[in-house]
Amino acid sequence: MDDGFMGPPWQMDWTLKAQAARDVLPEQARKIVDAVRAELVTADDPYFRGIETDTGLPTGMRVEPVRSSDPKGARVFLFDGGHGWLIYTFVRRTEDPQIIVEEIFWQ
Repeated sequence: MDDGFMGPPWQMDWTLKAQAARDVLPEQARKIVDAVRAELVTADDPYFRGIETDTGLPTGMRVEPVRSSDPKGARVFLFDGGHGWLIYTFVRRTEDPQIIVEEIFWQ
């Protein structure tokens, strides 16, 4: 059914702070972040809503709400077995829907 919304692949934008944090990561971590990006931009629902919707993600990756009291708010995408995460929001609109990465961390 065509609900008027565009689907994947989604556009992804990074805040300047998140882009700068990604750019200083070691190469191995940047490759993991690139894999995370690929998972997000191709997901049918980048918010992974519902029960066990992120079970198809590669080992060591999972998605959950930043705050359980705000199920439509920002999400945290945990990767590298919990050694890294990025926080993003998904703006679903008829034209130009996009994922916005707000923060990234890896240790």
